[in-house]
This record gives sequence, structure tokens and C-alpha cells, in this order.
Amino acid sequence: MTETLTTKATKQFGAVDRSFTNACGVTVMNNQVGRVVVDVMKDKEGVTTVEYPSMVRIDGTGVLTFDYDEISDALGSEFDGSQFEEIMSTHYGRMVHFDDKTMLFASPEAAAQYIDFDLEVVG
Repeated sequence: MTETLTTKATKQFGAVDRSFTNACGVTVMNNQVGRVVVDVMKDKEGVTTVEYPSMVRIDGTGVLTFDYDEISDALGSEFDGSQFEEIMSTHYGRMVHFDDKTMLFASPEAAAQYIDFDLEVVG
């Protein structure tokens, strides 16, 4: 009998909790610009940060918004989407870029209006 990959993983790592967490987030470089982004975000409601030697995770509940004007003010120079992409190594959630901010959504339904996600069941 052949085991499935899921069965093998469950045996090795235990049961996987597949319930919805309502979480989204990014990992940013722990450098001069990344530190400023972390400092701007860390005290926001629903946001947690976890620091590692070379990176920082920024996790949020529901929606996580990186406001470029707010980050620019704290940084003392212009901050935009290209700089955000440069310091970010990974993300989870639905990411939507705007000219003035980047937003991450925990669920596609919350991001639907921005990503052209059709919520109607067709069938």
C-alpha cells in the first residue's frame, strides 16, 4: 500500500490545523529601512512582530496596511512600493499594491474588491 504525502507528513509532524487564522503578514530584512518599517508597524492594533537576527516578521489580523507616507515620515526620506519589495523577503495573505500603500488581507473575500475576485458561485 502506498502512503500519500499528507499521510507521511502527518506521521512525521503531527496533525495539521487547517482552520482559518485570519492572519496575514510579511518578513522584512532587519536593516536600516526594515527597522523603520518595523518601528512604524509594531504598535498598531492587531500587529505583532517577531525579531530574528537578519529578519523581522510582521503579522497582522484581518488586514495589514503599510502606509508609505507614514513610513516616509519616520524614515526621513521617500518610501514607496519598490523599496517595500526590496526589503520584503516573504509574505502570506493576499497582497495588493497601491501608489500610496501596500495592503495584505487574510482572506480573499476581504480583498475581493481590489483583486477582481468574483464572490458569486457560478454553476
